[in-house]
Amino acid sequence: MKTPALIYSLFFALTLSLTAADKPNFVIIFTDDQGYGDLSCFGGTHVSTPRIDQMAKEGQRLTSFYVAAPVCTPSRAALMTGSYPKRVNMATGSNFGVLLAGDSKGLNPEEITIAEVLKSAGYKTGMFGKWHLGDQLEFLPTRQGFDEYYGIPFSHDIHPFHPNQKKHKFPPLALLDQETVIEMDPDADYLTKNLTERAVAFIEKNKDDPFFLYVPHPIPHKPLHVSPPFMEDVPQEIKDKLKQEGDKIDYNTRNKIFRQAIDEIDWSVGEILDSLKKHKVDENTLVIFLSDNGPAVGKAGPLKGRKGSTFEGGMREPTVIRWPGKIPAGKENTELMTAMDLLPTFAKLAGASIPSDRVIDGKDIWPVLVEEARTPHQAFFYHRGNDLQAVRSGKWKLHVGKRQNPTALFDLDKDIGEKTNVLADNAGVATRLLEHITTFEADLKANSRPAAFVENPKPLAK
Repeated sequence: MKTPALIYSLFFALTLSLTAADKPNFVIIFTDDQGYGDLSCFGGTHVSTPRIDQMAKEGQRLTSFYVAAPVCTPSRAALMTGSYPKRVNMATGSNFGVLLAGDSKGLNPEEITIAEVLKSAGYKTGMFGKWHLGDQLEFLPTRQGFDEYYGIPFSHDIHPFHPNQKKHKFPPLALLDQETVIEMDPDADYLTKNLTERAVAFIEKNKDDPFFLYVPHPIPHKPLHVSPPFMEDVPQEIKDKLKQEGDKIDYNTRNKIFRQAIDEIDWSVGEILDSLKKHKVDENTLVIFLSDNGPAVGKAGPLKGRKGSTFEGGMREPTVIRWPGKIPAGKENTELMTAMDLLPTFAKLAGASIPSDRVIDGKDIWPVLVEEARTPHQAFFYHRGNDLQAVRSGKWKLHVGKRQNPTALFDLDKDIGEKTNVLADNAGVATRLLEHITTFEADLKANSRPAAFVENPKPLAK
């Protein structure tokens, strides 16, 4: 287990030149299964996101921003650790693509999370939402650097109402406050509302201290849920069908309230931004909005692929970043950046050091955001589970088979939708990208870290 001495003395060595007043606050709003086209400021006409659109006008749209996996658990592991999921053995659950209820596997407590990096610099840390990095006590957010936690341990469809329940036999879904289960099978219609209220309360409570707020919303992952105020314009026929659900969830009908689910997400973003202004910390707060992977119900816009895919639609996310007076406003930033970059970037801005005893794949992207610098990534690697399926370097993206034989090459500057395979005409480019893969795979083999496992895991229960 980690010890305070290990964290504070060995890894972080605070930069004392920054006073508390100099340290910016950080807010990550992380939705679930929201596609590249599921914001109106990213071209979506099936949704309305005025608060996020305004955030984009006051900040930047990051149009080549990636997560490190096309599904929940590995994407979140990469965000927390700044490392590729395969490097920290979190590319899958113990026997499924993601962690399930009562899984013996979880994010290793010896990992140094973004929350712990910021705690080392004197930050208050709070998380309100979906964790999905292990539901056993040793793996909970409170053991990974968060002072406050309120939310669910994994996706809200991992419950007895799952359509494949005969196969999975999922237990009731637990709602936790800190490490205590306070409710079983909570009313999912109120998840977005309740998480938002807790996030706003955290801002008020910590307005006089530097803080890190992480809000990983469970929505718009299926089944879709929204609170009553956002159901007012839903056709009566859909409302009537939902009233008849009983002990089963009507996934097909709930898919039809996608726009309302995004409406409530947009409302939530607005509540958080309004709270920052109310408590006069707006101009000292960096806020970033993104999703964990591509869409299951929504749209990927011009991108090919969806959730679970290593085509762009599975891993390129609709991302908006804002920090008044610091990040230039009203811009589209097309440079390649990743969720893994947030840990080293926030560490730099907070005056904290990142661990020096392990490989961190994320890079400091602050110059890219404010100085129009080029991406610090020579290459970005796309995995599905533990399989490396593609690599991007500059404008080129190469897809490979299981034996790393090239299968397709795309010029993303000209062909964001990956429609025209130009491999036959660019053998030299393919060879160069394969060299990136060879180097990276060798590095992973030499510098990987284990996940953690517990004996006799049990599902959470009240």
